Formats: sequence, structure tokens, C-alpha cells
Amino acid sequence: MTTAHSPARLALVALVLAVFLLPPVWLFLSALKPQAEIFQWPPTLWPANPTLENFVNTLSRARFLLFFKNSAIVSILSALLSVTISVMAGYALAKFRFKGDTVFFLLIMSSLMVPLQIIMIPVFLVLRDLGLLETLAGVIIAPAATPTGVFLMRQYIVNIPDSLLEAARLDKTPEWRILWRIIVPLSVPAIGTLLAFNLVWRWNDYLWPFLIITDQDQWTVQLAIANSIGRFGIDWPKLLSMSVLSVLPVLVVFTALQRLMMGGIMAGATKE
Repeated sequence: MTTAHSPARLALVALVLAVFLLPPVWLFLSALKPQAEIFQWPPTLWPANPTLENFVNTLSRARFLLFFKNSAIVSILSALLSVTISVMAGYALAKFRFKGDTVFFLLIMSSLMVPLQIIMIPVFLVLRDLGLLETLAGVIIAPAATPTGVFLMRQYIVNIPDSLLEAARLDKTPEWRILWRIIVPLSVPAIGTLLAFNLVWRWNDYLWPFLIITDQDQWTVQLAIANSIGRFGIDWPKLLSMSVLSVLPVLVVFTALQRLMMGGIMAGATKE
């Protein structure tokens, strides 16, 4: 009779873990190799002479810190804006009843079926008319409101007892204070989950910065990595080191917010 910790199951888990860990481990260890060793055949996993020279060169010569700062600004501000919009919209759709509220919610959800390529040109033209091309503000605002975020917050907030809100309204508490003092604290797991995903989405976003920005001073990390591939050759040590450095913020975000993310996922799975 098999058990939860049978050797076969442990072996399968170890195999799956190795499959998922091999690419990032290979990336990191390759970034510690000089260029000659990167193309060595047969390839080796562990570098014969590990060196941090690739990272030093990237940080000192490739203006990587500027691109890192631009990505951080875009990711943080866009994620905060997206979470703010999603919380307010989710609260309105979950706790207020008005004519056409269901239709309005379905319209928001139906936008999930619209491919990005269809709305790309209209959004670009709107940003152009607002004078937001060649600015980080355009990259921040363009993807800020997402139906996914509205849906997540609406589904979470709808399970908050109405009695709490009615008691606050009987005390003549303003709606914005109810939102800030009751809804937000009770929705921290969902907010943390949405914040983490938005930070990662915006950090890894390549399409909108590519469409809106041509000025190198406004480049994000993803644009810098893509443009490090030259027409006549690729500086592999630079590319690998930049890729490793670009992954570190994602690991930090998921490590810092993993408790909130798991809480939000489990709460959403158990509530009816």
C-alpha cells in the first residue's frame, strides 16, 4: 500500500523539481563563466573558474542601474495604481446595488476575451494625444486597469459580511473611510496576491515599453536585455549577467509576499 511519502512519489517530486530548477540554475552558473567557457564542448554545469567579472562589467558599463531604476519606477507605480483601481472597482461591484450592475460586471469580464492586439493601436493613439509617448508615465498608465484585478477583488470582497459595513454606516462613517478602515484590512491577502502578480507582470513587460519608448534614457530592463542582442553578434556574458540581475527582484517579491499570496489563494478556494 502506497503512502504519502513513498519512494516512488518522492522520486517523482524530485524529478519535477529538477526539471524546473535546471534552467535558472544553468543561467546563474553560466553567468559566472568567461565567454570561452560558455561555449565549451562538452558543456559543464559548474564553472571551472567562477568569476563575478560579468556582473561587474554589466553594472559599471551597461547603464544597467539606470534601466533597473526605470523598471522599478514603472513596476511599483503601475502595480500600486492597478491595485488601487481594482480595490475600488471590486468594492463598488461587490457591495453596491445599482441599475445594470450585473451587466457592467459582465462587460468588464468580457474584455478578457478581447486580444491585446485589438486594443493596442487605440491605446497607443490615446497616449499619443495625451503626450505620454516617450515617458515612463505612458508605460505606467497603459496597463494599469485590468479586468483580472477587478474580478479578483470583487470575488474576495463579496464575502466580507455586510453587517460590518451596515454598522459603520449607522455611525455615519463615510464610504471612503469604510473602504480604507474595513475593506482594505480584511482584503490584505487578496491585495497582496494582486500586488505580487502586478509587480511581476509590469517588471517583465516588454511590449508596452517597446511601443512607447525609443529614448535609451527611458529604457526598462527588458528593453535593455532585448537590445543587447546585436545584429552581428551577441555579448553572451553581458546578456546572461543582465538576465540574472533582472530575475532577482522577482524572487524578492515572491519571497516577501508568499504568505499573503498563499493566504489569498486559500481564502478564495474555501469561501463560497
